[in-house]
Amino acid sequence: MKHFDEFSVNLEQVSPMEKHIRKVIRNWADKDCIPFRRQYDEDWKEHKIIEPAFQKLMVDLGFQKAMFPQELGGWGIGHSDYVFRIAYALSEEVGRADTAIAVAFLVTIWPLTTILVEPHVNWRLAREFAPWYVNAKHPVFSALTMTEPQGGADIENMGLLGGKTLRTTARLEGDEWVINGHKLWPTNSGGVSKLFGVPCTTKPGSHDKNDFAIIFVPTATPGVSEGNPYEKAGMAADKNSDIWFDNVRVPAWYRAHGPGLDAQTFAEIIPWGQVASIGFMTGAMLNLYERLYDFVSTRTYRNRPLKENDAVAGVIGRIAGDIDICRIVGYEAACIGDRRNKAYGKPIHNEEVIGKIRNIKDFVSDKTVENFGRAMDVLGAYGADRDWDIEKHWRDVKIIQLWMGGKQLCQMEAARYFFNCTSI
Repeated sequence: MKHFDEFSVNLEQVSPMEKHIRKVIRNWADKDCIPFRRQYDEDWKEHKIIEPAFQKLMVDLGFQKAMFPQELGGWGIGHSDYVFRIAYALSEEVGRADTAIAVAFLVTIWPLTTILVEPHVNWRLAREFAPWYVNAKHPVFSALTMTEPQGGADIENMGLLGGKTLRTTARLEGDEWVINGHKLWPTNSGGVSKLFGVPCTTKPGSHDKNDFAIIFVPTATPGVSEGNPYEKAGMAADKNSDIWFDNVRVPAWYRAHGPGLDAQTFAEIIPWGQVASIGFMTGAMLNLYERLYDFVSTRTYRNRPLKENDAVAGVIGRIAGDIDICRIVGYEAACIGDRRNKAYGKPIHNEEVIGKIRNIKDFVSDKTVENFGRAMDVLGAYGADRDWDIEKHWRDVKIIQLWMGGKQLCQMEAARYFFNCTSI
């Protein structure tokens, strides 16, 4: 029997840590996640069934401290030349098990990349927050509170809007920031997180990048409140809700970096989210291959395995080809992100880098959604049967296609770079 590791990987692109990381997470996936994931949909609010998987992944295996410097008790991945490729491997392996757990886990790391990844390490904040993650006996989640009710993913369109649609404000009073605003849908909201990374503006309506700020806010700070998690079509292990900031006060030095550099590090966050999303979807397709292989090999038509039927073989062959291509371009996206990779070598806030990685995310999103639809057709009534897991992934991956501006912002970023568009 073939294995999903048969899909293409350029070994020259692979981190030296990757083989070990994949082995550890795959063992976790097969023992601590996949056997229970069909129950996750009903556990979307309480997370009583979901929490043990997070406990093993983030605390027992130690992955929640991976990004912090070794001097502070972490693994030092933020200092690695392969940091994007490691993040891709993590996303793919956890995504194979459950994409919602993957996003909740990786989003915990996401806001921390602004202060832990070279060359933008903020040592004061790293020392402040490291003990929360490194010494914890239970999972500690973070949230990047980007989207707002009135503008959704407009905030990510920095090339055109420069943050001018932000209504969450930060006002400096003495040695404290005073934050007011409303966020909607952030991953790990709804009472999950201990720390928020809050994109906000110091001058409402301004598109001057010096007025854009990222300020860290512990969720226990007075004035922070959250709604109950929303029930969604999928992604049960990822809680999403409302967050309100009502005259929330935090120390002035809780700002990630300062004028100009906050906007740059925020622009660098976008490729992180896109590369992780590519990994989530490719991982889900690897599991699709596993489940589909089992089905077409054990079900028969005219006394032969279903896969030996010409019409079915054409469909499953196309699915396999798409998975192979998506994995190849997924690694390319990660390589583009690794700023010290000699093959590309451009900073990740560069418009070209952002546009090219969005291209790949858009392509992989389309192929993933298409191929789960094809697999549903091959399985027929079994495709909607929860015992085969296809319908769960099918619901989850559509959500991945929609977030971070969806197809539209991916296409706008590509048009902006390749066609020199100035008004979109």
